[in-house]
Amino acid sequence: MKMHFSQSSYGKNRTLDSVERRNILDDLERTRLDLEMAYCGFDNVTDPDLIDCYIYEVNAVLKRYKYLLEQAAKLNSLPEENLNAETSVKVLTC
Repeated sequence: MKMHFSQSSYGKNRTLDSVERRNILDDLERTRLDLEMAYCGFDNVTDPDLIDCYIYEVNAVLKRYKYLLEQAAKLNSLPEENLNAETSVKVLTC
């Protein structure tokens, strides 16, 4: 019996998914901090123009946060085995 080992491109996709998941989580954390800063700025201004500025900033950051949450949900809907960082090896028998 002859055995062949080959590394599939499937493992590369799993590594990319893991990197993508980490990037989205990092972006979510940065966006959460940006949102906190925008709310703090909004709470501390009295000038009407600055109030408008912070309202727009809060709305923009909220839109980004919503987008990132949707992207994270899409990644979480994939089977866990697709998100594992280990490479897979197929065993083929002839």
